[in-house]
Amino acid sequence: MLKSLLAPLRGMVRLVLALVILFEEWGWEPLQRAMAAIGRLPVLRQLEAVVRRLPPYAALVVFFLPGLMLLPIKLLALWLIGIGRPGLGLCVIVLAKVIGTAVVARIFALTQPALMSLPWFARLYGRWTVWKEGLLVWVRASAVWRSARAIKLRIRRALRRGTRSA
Repeated sequence: MLKSLLAPLRGMVRLVLALVILFEEWGWEPLQRAMAAIGRLPVLRQLEAVVRRLPPYAALVVFFLPGLMLLPIKLLALWLIGIGRPGLGLCVIVLAKVIGTAVVARIFALTQPALMSLPWFARLYGRWTVWKEGLLVWVRASAVWRSARAIKLRIRRALRRGTRSA
């Protein structure tokens, strides 16, 4: 009985997590590259060198710091939504998500060797990666994903044909 009641909820949670992970996957590499380009500035290059040399637990603190720093911004977004400014609140949330993903992606690239030297972190990261890949396989096998990919390919082909004939 309880399983049948939780099944739809589990599906909805899985869908929401899939959307968040797809956003992260879409943005992780390009945003990390953008942050790496910004990191070439002399002051930031020195800061990145310091971050790369951090011991494992200091690297862990630095890795989680952006998430903690974004919490007040997300609360501000919820407050904006609560006072009747849903568009502005949503923009703040999206902007915080994009910037947060960029910063976390870069910090993870810098601290990954130190973080992976923590056995428990390496184990959790391995589990996370396997779980995330399974979720992405599930999403990519869905009819919605396949349909969206087919539409995207058609649009891309049409744009290519349009630019060649012009």
